[in-house]
Amino acid sequence: MISPTTYAFFVSASLALVLIPGPNHLYITARGLAQGRGAALASALGVEAGTLVHIAAAAAGLSYLISRSAALFAVVKWAGVAYLGYLAYRAFTGGEQEEGAAPSLQPLRKVFLEGMLVNVLNPKVALFFLAFLPHFVRPEAGSPALQIVLFGLTLLLLGLLSDVVYAWTAGALGGRLRSRARTLRHLSGVVYLGLGVATAFAGRK
Repeated sequence: MISPTTYAFFVSASLALVLIPGPNHLYITARGLAQGRGAALASALGVEAGTLVHIAAAAAGLSYLISRSAALFAVVKWAGVAYLGYLAYRAFTGGEQEEGAAPSLQPLRKVFLEGMLVNVLNPKVALFFLAFLPHFVRPEAGSPALQIVLFGLTLLLLGLLSDVVYAWTAGALGGRLRSRARTLRHLSGVVYLGLGVATAFAGRK
């Protein structure tokens, strides 16, 4: 059983991490500005659904394999870069929408799946689980895999709360700025492109 002291320390450390604006926050904010609060919230849920995949992978040891295999790491990394590049391309060339016109809205299911893919295809998240969680795993506390799942779900919940704040705020701002739809769409494209470049330069160390 995980000791209360260890768990409390993990929660404190995780809060410090999730409160720092990161790539997920940028992605959710860009989506909220471009398409509104509903899309931002769907993106936040999709991102954390992707976190579930990383939790399962870490518990199964796949994160370790990715960190040790240059080929596997490269496959995941460049798949993520390609997908973010596709999102940027679509944002920049998403039709000749006039300023002041209502933006074309994607189905929330598709928005959710895109958020999930963006997170799943981010190798830095997998390496984060490998580098961060093991410091709190104690052999005497029981199954390491179960400990990783518990810590991972805790981090997911804290991350979701943080994501929802960003989604709610971006959605509200997006509603006020919706008359500048083309500008917001291009801003989203810049964010996706920046995230793709950051992912491309992600290393295994």
